[in-house]
Amino acid sequence: MKQEQTQVRILGIAPYEGMQAAMERAAENSAALHLDVYTGDLEEGVAIVREHQGEDYDCILSRGGTARLIQQVTDIPVVEIPVSVYDVLRTMRLAENYVERYAIVGFPNITETAHTLCDLLKNPVNIVTIHSAQEIGPVLSRLQTAGYRMVIGDMVTNTMARELGMNAFLITSGVESLHTALEQAASVGRSFQRLRQENLILTKVLGEESGSMLVLDENGQVYFPQGADPSPELLMLLRGKIPEIPPHGTLQFYHNRSGTLYRVVAQLLKTGAGVNYLFHYSAAQIPLRSGKSGLRSLNKNECEHLFTNSFYFLSGALGELEPKILSIAATRKPVMIIGETGTGKEQIALLLYLRSTLSNRPYIVVDCAQATDKVWDFLLNHYNSPLNDNGNTIFFQNFESASEAQAWDLLASIQASDLAGRNRLLFSCTCPEGDRLPDSAEKLVQQLACLILTLPTLRSRQDEIPSLASLYLGNLNLELGKQISGFDAHAIEQLRRFPWPGNYTQFKRVIQELATVTDSYYIRNTDVAEILSRERRLAAPARQEDSKQPSLTLKQIIRQAVEQALQDNGGNQTAAARQLDIGRTTLWRYLNNEA
Repeated sequence: MKQEQTQVRILGIAPYEGMQAAMERAAENSAALHLDVYTGDLEEGVAIVREHQGEDYDCILSRGGTARLIQQVTDIPVVEIPVSVYDVLRTMRLAENYVERYAIVGFPNITETAHTLCDLLKNPVNIVTIHSAQEIGPVLSRLQTAGYRMVIGDMVTNTMARELGMNAFLITSGVESLHTALEQAASVGRSFQRLRQENLILTKVLGEESGSMLVLDENGQVYFPQGADPSPELLMLLRGKIPEIPPHGTLQFYHNRSGTLYRVVAQLLKTGAGVNYLFHYSAAQIPLRSGKSGLRSLNKNECEHLFTNSFYFLSGALGELEPKILSIAATRKPVMIIGETGTGKEQIALLLYLRSTLSNRPYIVVDCAQATDKVWDFLLNHYNSPLNDNGNTIFFQNFESASEAQAWDLLASIQASDLAGRNRLLFSCTCPEGDRLPDSAEKLVQQLACLILTLPTLRSRQDEIPSLASLYLGNLNLELGKQISGFDAHAIEQLRRFPWPGNYTQFKRVIQELATVTDSYYIRNTDVAEILSRERRLAAPARQEDSKQPSLTLKQIIRQAVEQALQDNGGNQTAAARQLDIGRTTLWRYLNNEA
């Protein structure tokens, strides 16, 4: 007990979740420190400090503009996590793969270091210094008007840039910066230690602004409820979780109640009166539906959550497709979204809904690959079917999976009930590049005069792969609490040359795995080679089954390999020759039967 009383208690405010995990790791081996870390940027961070104002913290640890705002609302000393030269340099190196020009926008703690680096490296990057969050929006708008599509900055710059449709890299703090700040916080905290007599439990309860609170005493009895009295089922669940609550930090888990998924955060509270257990639970952002298989209804907030966590949003993969999508979203015409497996058809459908005038109405998804005959009967014949409503967006996903009879019945119902006039209809169809649509989908397109939106394959965007990988890697740094600066030269080239049969879905999974397993600042060539080799092996059996050809001559085998390489590279002969490790002239001779 004496050791706990002499610990320096630090309240950490991290601007993003990845830093929260990094701060906890940096302090976990120090017996002299007790660190509680929460995630909140600028005003959110200030709100967290206000919430915990009555607790006996000896020091507050935060970064940048958030640290300066916190200093204005508390008498507890605030130590600022420095942004080191290495932190800024890592992010600039990560941005070097981006094909367009970028700017650095931030508070002086960032831009002063950036100016020094750019002067030393003779790198003429546009650097803009701001002194309040209110300046960021106008600055970013001016940069966007000037043709900038990407910025480097802190969390608030990152968030506002994405809201404006710009790409952004967040400057993360490395381990060395965190250790320096923790040492300083320990020194400052020791000189500031004093007992606080306020009622910890009451302060925490009154400080909560949303959700429901429940405090149990050390015997598991209700000490303080906020909101409705807890059900016996909930009480039993929470009591069962008490042994899992760590001495420091929080325990997080989910609870399904009446078809709604709740996120529960539990924390151990120690006061002079003993031990208590605080539970805070609120509705999660994850949509939970227990209705009919293959049929679900989402609202705008749920759709925004899904899209902003999608690969298209996080990697800036929309590219040249964005203007066309926005133009189509402004109309009420039916749309057929066509693309190979993994090209993100469901994500594009979400964006069409979110950018439409109907985004405040329900978004109905009918997954034709999962919908049973019973669901189809409900859709087409029941009085409570969503097809009988008006003003909704209805997305028929995986339309190629609908049987011919289901497709014809749906088309007849659409035409007879003016469904396309009363609602916005979206369809998606998986179709290999170069193949015709299934007959049922083709007839639907013709009869409804659908606008067609064809999504590009990843292999057709080989030159963009370095930018896509770097932007997505920047987001993974936040999620995983890492400071990966990029890829080895040969590693990124391997990613460019891979055919990506699973397109963006496969690409996202591979980059996630690479970021997870790497233990250095750069993703190594050997790791990329190993994972891509596995991906080829996984795809090989299907390709061999599809072949089923009799014995071939050597000339026929070579010709087949050349044609496959051309297909993998979207007809690009230079890329195909590079993949086969032959000259372009040799490839041309094989194609023309001269070799």
